[in-house]
Amino acid sequence: MTIPEGFGKPRGGSPSIRVLIADDEALIRTGLRAIIEAEPDLTVVGEAADGAEVVPLVRRLGPDVVLMDVRMPDVDGIQATRHLVETLADPPKVLVVTTFENDDHVYDALRVGASGFLLKRARPADLVQAIRTVAAGESLLFPAAIRRLAAAYGGHTPPAQLTDREAEVLRLMADGQSNAEIAADLVLGLETVKTHVGNVLTKLGVRDRTQAVVVAYRSGFISPG
Repeated sequence: MTIPEGFGKPRGGSPSIRVLIADDEALIRTGLRAIIEAEPDLTVVGEAADGAEVVPLVRRLGPDVVLMDVRMPDVDGIQATRHLVETLADPPKVLVVTTFENDDHVYDALRVGASGFLLKRARPADLVQAIRTVAAGESLLFPAAIRRLAAAYGGHTPPAQLTDREAEVLRLMADGQSNAEIAADLVLGLETVKTHVGNVLTKLGVRDRTQAVVVAYRSGFISPG
């Protein structure tokens, strides 16, 4: 594991989003770090070369977001994400980075607790925006890709009983809409939408929006087609 000198220091006195990079390729880590550190509101607090290093580093460094390679040789991104969720009371958000959007590992990572995924070919601007998105508590989903993944790897977990409005909100969440977009679509106040989203998460017994969408597809509540 590598923690270069100066990592994690807020710049200009402003709070920054703290990022941990987990990837087994040093060149990839260097490139991601350069992109992230160029942003005034983002800072890299450390790097992990394998998933086995992630939990100890998270405990020590307290990142807000873990940028997690899904495929690593010893402990992969799925196992590392599961360990974070199961062992920490307040785990950081996990943003999975993958080469292929239809990688079955992506669906598994989302199922165990990742907040979203990003393709390695994404533009630098998309990477930094993705980090900001998951740090703010939003999901980063690509609806078409999630539908394909759910169709191939779905299950039969029945959803909890939702009200009609909560069901509408869940469907829009599955379309990748943010709270603000849902509010505009349903002509509701933003706080009202947040309440509905909170109720959906509670009833489904999940920790975030991504998990709710996965459950919706796996249960058949929303059809992958």
